[in-house]
Amino acid sequence: MRVAIVDDHRLVLDGLEARLGAPRTGLQVVAAVPSWGALVSHPEFPVDVVILDLNLEDNIPVSTKLRVLNAAGSKTVVISRHADSGSIYGAIQAGAAAFVGKTESADALIATVHAAADGHAEPSDAVRRALDDFESSVEPNLGKQEQRALVLYASGRSIKEVASDMSTTEETIKSYIKRGRRKYRAIGVDLGTKVLLRRHAIREGWITPE
Repeated sequence: MRVAIVDDHRLVLDGLEARLGAPRTGLQVVAAVPSWGALVSHPEFPVDVVILDLNLEDNIPVSTKLRVLNAAGSKTVVISRHADSGSIYGAIQAGAAAFVGKTESADALIATVHAAADGHAEPSDAVRRALDDFESSVEPNLGKQEQRALVLYASGRSIKEVASDMSTTEETIKSYIKRGRRKYRAIGVDLGTKVLLRRHAIREGWITPE
């Protein structure tokens, strides 16, 4: 089975390539690359299964990547160290065959890759719990100003630009965003970075991908 790995952390990439490429795994790692662009331009692409890091710092929505991979006939196993319920739910809804947290073992990932290729990938107990938590989660009860600040900030504006749009100070905007993130964290959704916030905004329909 021909496998590609995409992760922008070199140590993770090298480690996965070594473990998954061992003869006993039944996998052939034909590409181990640090970026989305390097994957789609690789001479071995498309492959049977792509192991894709959810958190590549490239501002390309995971939904866009999954559409490309599905159209190319590649199954995708998404991996991430940010295994919050929103991230897992978003990846599965966008077309990932499976989701594996980076706290899982290499053997668990290998088994999931085989299952994904066969079309029989089953979520782990941790992933199943996260999906159930997301579907039953309560709303964060944002105030109108917190909501607007998060939407504007997720759209790519700077703190200064958001403050100008909302006719207030930068400190006030920082406070709105901090409170909004805290409310989401309380219901199990991590929006602690701008990348995570943007992904959530796209999933929720606040903004549209370019």
